[in-house]
Amino acid sequence: MSILVDKSNKVIVQGMLGEKGTFHTKRIIEYGTNVVGGVIPEKGGSEYLDLPIFDTVRDAVEKTDADTSIIFVSSPFAGDAMMEAADAGIKLCVCITGRIPAQDMIRVKRYVRSFPEADRMQLIGPGSAGIMSPGKALVGVMPAYLYKEGNVGIIARAGTLGFEAAYQLNKAGIGVSTSLGIGSEAITGTNFVELLEWFNKDEDTKAIVMIGEIGGLQEVDAARYCKEHMKKPVMCYIAGLAAPKGKRMGHAGAIITAYGESAAEKIEVLKECGVKVVPDPSSFAECVKEVL
Repeated sequence: MSILVDKSNKVIVQGMLGEKGTFHTKRIIEYGTNVVGGVIPEKGGSEYLDLPIFDTVRDAVEKTDADTSIIFVSSPFAGDAMMEAADAGIKLCVCITGRIPAQDMIRVKRYVRSFPEADRMQLIGPGSAGIMSPGKALVGVMPAYLYKEGNVGIIARAGTLGFEAAYQLNKAGIGVSTSLGIGSEAITGTNFVELLEWFNKDEDTKAIVMIGEIGGLQEVDAARYCKEHMKKPVMCYIAGLAAPKGKRMGHAGAIITAYGESAAEKIEVLKECGVKVVPDPSSFAECVKEVL
């Protein structure tokens, strides 16, 4: 299962009954994504938004051959929802829900990794903006009108900065191949390096915009991967230059505890590894133009 979504993905929505789930499910369907059903415990056999509803993910997979799930389940239950998706045979899961307890995510990651690699679910999130492949499919909460079809990949920890990059590129006449939000939680299912590996193989992607922030060492690992393995140009913006050490700045993962976790230190490593650094959030399109 590729992380690059299109109309071949058969998508189910976990937690579609809530206000957020309903709103975004409608938008996903309107974009043309192949949504085949929803999962709402104790509502199985009914319909909602003209879609069949199932009590469990396993029921949904058996009846619809679903291979992709998007989760809007509230944070106390989202961990169980992710593990239920993995257990049912879902291949690609996007968890929009944020603020999931770290202990829950430790359990989720251990459970997902317990499956043989060939059967293992690819987890995007939690706290993800989702996946957007313009002109093909939307499995997320991205504002679709911002995205123009093209050949620039976007990977962002902060969803709104990913939206900003897509908007600037669109205005400059530059399109996006696929945009992904990996989430800003302290523990996420997928990291920058794994997604760079995917984009390295993707024939539709010619360059990548990576958007990081303070906290954790994902961007440092990504910089080293770019230096040693990346065949395509990568540009990176790091948010949080003014953030003081030891302070959590909005996101669960945005807290500096060691060397390499501050914005300045990450920028230093990126430059040493030959990754082009985007100086500020208004310069995405300018930097991409220079590279392309």
